[in-house]
Amino acid sequence: MKKFIVNILSFSGLVLILASCSSVYDKHVQWQSVKPETFPVLRAIGQAPISLQNSQHKTQRMLMAINASKLAAYAELAEQVYGQKINGEMTMSQLLLGKNEVSASVHGIIRAAKVVKSYPVGDSYTTELSLDFEDVYNIYLASSPKREIKKVTYY
Repeated sequence: MKKFIVNILSFSGLVLILASCSSVYDKHVQWQSVKPETFPVLRAIGQAPISLQNSQHKTQRMLMAINASKLAAYAELAEQVYGQKINGEMTMSQLLLGKNEVSASVHGIIRAAKVVKSYPVGDSYTTELSLDFEDVYNIYLASSPKREIKKVTYY
């Protein structure tokens, strides 16, 4: 019986030593990028009133409206890409008084958007943006590519 236990312990020890040796070997892993099959194209429109811009000069109000409409279009693109965070609060006393508070916010970074059109419409200025996700993917690849294992070589 002693001999049997010694043999089992020796065999178990040998298996553990061999199993631990497999992690000692160095290996070289080759990676390759995975490209999606299709890329969506998002569009957004931003508008800003010209007459409500804070300036005495007509030209400066126009330029300010152009920038404001562009920012509004970027905010809409960010909402499409990242979603919109909505917070709402209401207490029983506010319910009785008819008060409730709702706020919304958008946070995100938009890269590779292109201005399609920018034009005045009456007293407002409109900017149309386009975001092709193939361009976003190429920027992402340049900075930190998504990879999968192509080949593993053990030494």
